[in-house]
Amino acid sequence: MSKIDDLIRERCPDGVPFRPLGEIGEFVRGNGLQKADLTDAGVPAIHYGQIHTAYGVWTKETKSFTSTELASRLRRAKPGDLVIATTSEDDSAVAKATAWLGDTEAAVSGDAYIFRHALDPKYVAYFFQSCSFQEQKNRHITGTKVRRISGEALARIVIPVPPLEVQREIVRILDAFTELVAELVAELVAELEARRVQYQRYRAKLFAFEECAVEWSTLGGVSVKVSSGGTPTSGRAEYYGGDIPWLRTQEVDFAPITGTAMTITEAGLQNSSAKWIPAHCVIIAMYGATAAKVAVNEIPLTTNQACCNLEINQEVADYRFVYHWVASQYERLRSLGEGSQSNLNAKKVREFPIPVPPMSVQKQIVRILDRFDALVNSLTDGLPAEIAARRKQYAYYRDRLLSFEETAV
Repeated sequence: MSKIDDLIRERCPDGVPFRPLGEIGEFVRGNGLQKADLTDAGVPAIHYGQIHTAYGVWTKETKSFTSTELASRLRRAKPGDLVIATTSEDDSAVAKATAWLGDTEAAVSGDAYIFRHALDPKYVAYFFQSCSFQEQKNRHITGTKVRRISGEALARIVIPVPPLEVQREIVRILDAFTELVAELVAELVAELEARRVQYQRYRAKLFAFEECAVEWSTLGGVSVKVSSGGTPTSGRAEYYGGDIPWLRTQEVDFAPITGTAMTITEAGLQNSSAKWIPAHCVIIAMYGATAAKVAVNEIPLTTNQACCNLEINQEVADYRFVYHWVASQYERLRSLGEGSQSNLNAKKVREFPIPVPPMSVQKQIVRILDRFDALVNSLTDGLPAEIAARRKQYAYYRDRLLSFEETAV
């Protein structure tokens, strides 16, 4: 850090100006490009959904293209522009951005903005990852299920603007650090994947009950109550942002539920079919990308209508045993779904079979699988914790590099 510290002392002895993004550039909304318009050749094209899944801080090549005729009618990013996805179901992904560094213009879809500016493009892209940007952005996000931010709101976000030489030195450091952390994380991810394969094989052996050697029931049969939730009317501010935790299906992903990304008010609860459920229910997502995934809530909460909530009869089955069984049957349960997203319904969940060995056997299996599960899935222990620590370390140094004293007014 000594070189950049020396450079900042030399070039910015009195701090740096902080300016709204709208004063240093302009936001241009993308338009008209649909997934069906993407091709394997032609004019470079960026669909907003690809920013979430296919691009990092910058890119020199697009994953997709579109026809010359269509591109001529679309708004296009110039080399050096930022391309920003403005919608997501996850607040942290709203305004995810990538710097377009290709040699030609790239067509950009709707639900995305092009930010045209005179700063170092990678510097701006790194700033969009920073805590400072995220904190400012979060004040402007709107919507309920689909969260979004407008170009007018983005224009009000303030960015430190050091001299270009300082911006480029920060980019050089962050590029090198990004590559190093990516290599370390890739090694840890590969090891984690190997452990998960091992875990799945071992879990399958533990659950390899012969049909005649154990009693069988259904998920409904081992539950004292099966319920789903509900969603308050969208667009009503008085129904959201209260103190009642409200779980959405995208948060059901083989991990303990210790909190929720969204909350509702008592009025929101009364306005919907959502109901309180006690801690230690087995929750199965029925719709969308997470259909057939499972989780256990560690706190009482409410859910939306796409969650099937099983309150387990503890005299019949250990709730952790039920959780591990359902997790092991993910592919089989998902295959029962219908439509493009394999959507399930409560009837199919209730009727799904489960072995019910003696409670002592259930608890022994739970003890073994909980230990293995912590190694491969826990965010506080094992390999996932190591990966999270590396990413946290990276975020710390990135934010430190992007922190400046502001020029006195």
